[in-house]
Amino acid sequence: MSTPSSSEAATAGAIPPVRVPEPAPPSGPRAGAAPLPPVAEDPQWYRRAVFYEVLVRAFADSDGDGLGDFRGLIGRLDYLQWLGVDALWIPPFFDSPMADGGYDISDYTRIDPRYGTMEDFRALVIEAHSRGIRIIVDMVLNHTSDQHPWFQASRQDPSGPYGDFYVWRDRPSEYLDARVIFVDTEDSNWAWDPVRQQFYWHRFFSHQPDLNFENPAVREAMRDVVRFWCSTGVDGFRLDAIPYLFEEDGSICENLPATHRYIASLREMVDREFPGTVMIAEANQPPHEVVAYFGTDEAPECHICFHFPVMPRIFAALREESSHGLREILAETPPLPQGGQWGTFLRNHDELTLEMVSDEERARMYQWYAPEPRMRANVGIRRRLMPLLEGSRREVELANALLLSLPGSPFLYYGDEIGMGEDIQLNDRDGVRTPMQWDATPSAGFSTADPRDLYLPIISNPTYDQRAVNVAEHRTRPTSMLNWTRLMLATRRAHPAFGIGSMTVLATSDDSVLAFLRRDESETILCVNNLATNPRAARIQLPGMAGWHLSDLATGNPFPDVREDETVDITLGRHGFYWLAVTFLEPHEEEQ
Repeated sequence: MSTPSSSEAATAGAIPPVRVPEPAPPSGPRAGAAPLPPVAEDPQWYRRAVFYEVLVRAFADSDGDGLGDFRGLIGRLDYLQWLGVDALWIPPFFDSPMADGGYDISDYTRIDPRYGTMEDFRALVIEAHSRGIRIIVDMVLNHTSDQHPWFQASRQDPSGPYGDFYVWRDRPSEYLDARVIFVDTEDSNWAWDPVRQQFYWHRFFSHQPDLNFENPAVREAMRDVVRFWCSTGVDGFRLDAIPYLFEEDGSICENLPATHRYIASLREMVDREFPGTVMIAEANQPPHEVVAYFGTDEAPECHICFHFPVMPRIFAALREESSHGLREILAETPPLPQGGQWGTFLRNHDELTLEMVSDEERARMYQWYAPEPRMRANVGIRRRLMPLLEGSRREVELANALLLSLPGSPFLYYGDEIGMGEDIQLNDRDGVRTPMQWDATPSAGFSTADPRDLYLPIISNPTYDQRAVNVAEHRTRPTSMLNWTRLMLATRRAHPAFGIGSMTVLATSDDSVLAFLRRDESETILCVNNLATNPRAARIQLPGMAGWHLSDLATGNPFPDVREDETVDITLGRHGFYWLAVTFLEPHEEEQ
């Protein structure tokens, strides 16, 4: 399928597919946007970056209505700069009925007025850039809300300009090999519409009808949406649920060639009109399939692809006290193309997805981490990091050390840096989307509103409530989780090999100990991780490094040199880890 031209789109109905409240920008880098303070120019910035996911409604409320907003987020940018994050990923903040946390969009170019105005959003971009922080926004290409004017026009006027904007059929007899994603709420990918008297296709909730990407007008409409947000000065997009854009009977309707062609055409447009804008693929697929979303040299697609299977194997490794699963998935991970990067994470706004594990592994994960039914959602676990690991600071630190040292750009979730808790009594995924806890006041410093008027209640569990867990207290305590996280981010930033270096998994004498090298042209780092609940000593093989020196990356404290047999013995405490600089000094350098 070729990329549709504007004239092709016109023949599909000559409609204005996107409501743009200001003049559309002309072509050119950041054309039409207000002048923006520059962030450091580095075309590979995303490979070295640490991303931080922040829900606008959950972070800070500036006007006392109980709901977070852009002005509140702007007021907390100094904290994020202090913490050391490089980019903010902001999930949808567009007009929405909020039946799926904003991923059910009813207007792609209108900000939900409860969060602020377009001027507020532009101010956020400017203020973030002035602090060296980039802005990534979610782009939901696959579907809209059933309240979107496109869908309302499509159901009411099948022969009109929007009649073919969605996938309609008289009978639900096509695409039957496609899996149902939300198995606990949907029993089919087809839903009956009583107005149009036809079935419509939806890969997610039935209130989220899929757009019909076979229609050239739809393809151009979504390009216009991307253009619109590029003109605001954002630095990139997380492309939500992109494996499902096209359908084909007799297939599972995922990762189809037409989908890749469209993503490549979107990348070509973004590179040409807004160079430097990053595209991030959310494709919950095995690594050998996800790698296709990087595209090819001739037709590049995304800069970053999330590596979903690594995450559950980190959690499994902590319970199995074995590195086998991690070694296996790392061995199955294809090499990255030039300029590509994996996106890695421990938790985010969704459930901890278990789609990429076997039935047996999933059963064990539920037994370990979600023994109560309310802790589960879809094919996953709806819990936050600290309570998921039973409040074990050592395990949380080890999990984060793996996240920050394994290949990829890590994505942190707001509040995990202070060990925030969860409320599994709340509906759906709201249990991990509660207000950020800034201080010990009744509304946690999130809002001046009465706690009863907040969009969701503050965590009430006394182990995790705002009196026990908050930013203000953590900042004053040198040994806090927050200050530990800040130190780890600073250490990672000082050593680019973590972002752009190669990885070599090393043989060890103990399966509980995972050791690997991260290397670039300027440095070599040895990462050693004890997955066991008791201290372990392991012999690590370092081929070709006899006589090399080891020292702690943060403190410089020396470790034993690598022996002539190219091994070194490392002893670690329970759930302990080391990041060690590996250096070779010529004899005359040692004498000095």
